[in-house]
Amino acid sequence: MPAWWDSAPESALWVRHSPPRTRAAVITLHGGPLAGHRPARPWQLAALRMRPVLRSSASAVSLDETLLGQVRYRGKGWNDGDTEQDALRALSELGRLVGDVPVVLVGHAMGGRAALRVAAHPQVRGVVALAPWLPAGEQVAQLVGRSVLLVQGHEGRASGVQVWGYAERARAAGARAGVVVVRGGGPWMVRRAGVWHRTVASAVRQVSRPPAAGPQGAWSGSGPVFV
Repeated sequence: MPAWWDSAPESALWVRHSPPRTRAAVITLHGGPLAGHRPARPWQLAALRMRPVLRSSASAVSLDETLLGQVRYRGKGWNDGDTEQDALRALSELGRLVGDVPVVLVGHAMGGRAALRVAAHPQVRGVVALAPWLPAGEQVAQLVGRSVLLVQGHEGRASGVQVWGYAERARAAGARAGVVVVRGGGPWMVRRAGVWHRTVASAVRQVSRPPAAGPQGAWSGSGPVFV
């Protein structure tokens, strides 16, 4: 596969693994600041942090039929929704590349917000949002019919907003949403990194499957699941 910096400048999707016949896809979205117009690079810390996350995601799927990729941002920051638009462009590129396959988005911090924002895209089956940046009043209507797992460090908050409250609003909007809290885990997923990575694999596995009958575990709505 071509390196990130060898890809066409307009490309928003960096393909990390492409099987002979693709039946599904897992796409990661890394974090970043509120504003930052300098070009995003694969060696910046936020992007590097997603490498083990992608490996953990890969362990939860069949690589014989699952494409693995990463959204390539134009700039480092959110920049009034640029990251959301980059995610949509990546999904469009994926559709042209492999057709209409179900997609699980795995986003960290700013990337989690972008992943949740674009969940209404017809190919998105669900979202795993890791320590997501969720400003007060963040929209949830686009999550109807989607499976969403929010994985948060022990603080149980993201930018001052409880992820549990977001999950409750998402369920009210028609999503299958749950929260997993990593005890002692910080927002950068460095403390208890092994637990974070195992939780990512479990979350991707759950989100990629059709909903099971009846509420279970993190989906129950009775409160966060602690690991």
